[in-house]
Amino acid sequence: MTSKRVSMDIGGTFTDIVIYDESSGSYLSGKVPTTPADPAKGVVQGVAEMLRSLGDIAFAVHGTTVGLNAFLQRRGERVLLLATEGASDTYLIARGTRTKLYDLHFRKPAPLVPRRNIVPIRGRLNYLGHELEPLDLAQVKDAARRAQREGIRSIAVAFLFSYLNPEHELAAEQAIHDVFSTANVSLSHRVAREWREYERTSSAVFDAYVAPTVSTYLERLEAALRRDGLAVPLHVMQSSGGVLTAVSARRRPIQTLLSGPAGGTMGGVALATALNRLNLLCIDMGGTSFDVSLIVEGQPDVAQETDLEGLPLLMPIVNIHTIGAGGGSIGYSEAGGLRVGPESAGADPGPACYGRGGIGPTVTDANLVVGRIDPSSFLGGQMLLDVDAAKEAVASLADELELEPIQLAEGMLDVVNAKMAQAIRTITVEKGIEPRDFAIVAFGGAGPMHAVFLARELEIRDVVVPPNPGAFSAWGMLQTKLRHDFSRSYYVTLEEADGPAVASQLAELAAEGHAALKGEGVASAAVETSFALEMRYVGQEYTVNVPVELAELRVPDFRATLERRFDGAHERRYGHANPGAPTELVVLRSTALGEHGQAQARAQTTAPAEAIPYQRAEVRFDGAAVDTPFFNRDALGIGASVDGPAIIEEPTATTVVPPGASVRVDESGSLLITLGGIA
Repeated sequence: MTSKRVSMDIGGTFTDIVIYDESSGSYLSGKVPTTPADPAKGVVQGVAEMLRSLGDIAFAVHGTTVGLNAFLQRRGERVLLLATEGASDTYLIARGTRTKLYDLHFRKPAPLVPRRNIVPIRGRLNYLGHELEPLDLAQVKDAARRAQREGIRSIAVAFLFSYLNPEHELAAEQAIHDVFSTANVSLSHRVAREWREYERTSSAVFDAYVAPTVSTYLERLEAALRRDGLAVPLHVMQSSGGVLTAVSARRRPIQTLLSGPAGGTMGGVALATALNRLNLLCIDMGGTSFDVSLIVEGQPDVAQETDLEGLPLLMPIVNIHTIGAGGGSIGYSEAGGLRVGPESAGADPGPACYGRGGIGPTVTDANLVVGRIDPSSFLGGQMLLDVDAAKEAVASLADELELEPIQLAEGMLDVVNAKMAQAIRTITVEKGIEPRDFAIVAFGGAGPMHAVFLARELEIRDVVVPPNPGAFSAWGMLQTKLRHDFSRSYYVTLEEADGPAVASQLAELAAEGHAALKGEGVASAAVETSFALEMRYVGQEYTVNVPVELAELRVPDFRATLERRFDGAHERRYGHANPGAPTELVVLRSTALGEHGQAQARAQTTAPAEAIPYQRAEVRFDGAAVDTPFFNRDALGIGASVDGPAIIEEPTATTVVPPGASVRVDESGSLLITLGGIA
């Protein structure tokens, strides 16, 4: 009987797997070591270990950062870029923005395509999308032959004004495949049908750069799962917070760049509803990285564009700020001071305490040395941690810095906490958002160990640790919907805008969304569509996203409604507005969501409310050894409460409750930690 819903999330150290049984409403979660050389291998092995038959799976979703890693490590595919003659240097010229004003050594980010691989192509459209000069197909075919000859498997095509009229790009694609049938071709109007030539070209190049890597990986994973009995389509998490089939993901690989971290944010959305806490600050600390995202008024903070290492991307993406700080982050000495990360021990060899050959002291080793991890309970007892190896690794760096090992271990934790607190400020304070108005949701294998210390630093009163926090991102993937986003550039001042005409354009985008979801097996009745307009004051460069309903555009006073809504959105984002100033529409957006059934959001527990520790041990807090009780989370029922200090162990994570804080198990099974002394 196909009644299991399965999610699989690859991390830098572990691969998380969550299985939801629709018939019983129960969850099963597990972790297996990530296999960096072949990530699909760890996924398949992990699922096979937890399920007798993959034929029981009714829905499968996967979160992967394979494409992102290919970019970050610069291991993507070589790309040939075809650009309009006379404007072929647009990608190299980029923008003149200097992101670090006082950095004397500032350099623009290195492009993914060198000048020698940019090919000018004759053919031109004007600013209205009308043809001025026919496309030179002979030049296109010559470029395809060159790519084939030089072993370049991926070709990006970005012609001027193709977002208005894609005919030249489509003709180029056909000409390329006539010569080089197996070439991957990324067309800019498919990747981002929006204005700004540089940003659209950069997005197309990104897509071409990661496409072969992502496609090959997904094909191998899907084939391996099918060999083991998977009978339903494999789905993939998108950077936007929705999911799509692996077949669609192979066609639009750029959508998977932040696939894994986005699952945690969507889990935060489900948790916000369950807890009736609409403003949440999600922190995901794994073995390699620390990710921060926001839930505002119950919705994920989604941007319509972003940049990775200075290179722009036009696509809907959950706003996630990431730094290299995780359980595997290595401590080292630099200029006589202590530093932690971003270098990580990863999955192989991992921290010294894993006993796999790691020698550098990591954050996990430091937590073990100060007593905040029970070495016999790690991963539910599946892995016995080597305390002596951790102490030896910490002592080696302590000697170099002339510190006691226990001092160094606490110092490493203070340093990494300070780095993570600053990352939170980057996505809140630096954007005019007050973090004290939010509660922290802590997940990832290491997040609950550090969350209260971060909350104390930021003067946040409440911390929430959901059930199975180490696999929360994977759990979040089971709470999402199928999603397709469509956009269209549409320049007109609000004064000159024709409301019904705008509504008609949005309806066309909605029809595209319905067709895309129908192709993925979603019934029309299960499709939900939302609309938004990108607007700005006349003379501004950047825009603000303004939600709208089609019916609102078909009434005579639609302009007043849009102007009022835009001024409010501008005020919230930038802290000021200019009511009465002329405004204009720039981009039309439509989002289609398809319901495919979701896992139950609330956890079930029959444990007693009385909290009884399974052991006591000395744990270091603020430089002193404190007698501390250790609890099994499974033994804490709804209503159970404990005053800190306390350590709460479970198979996927360890929660640290320091002195001065208290914890209670709420009706959803989440741990609610309250910090004393914070109003």
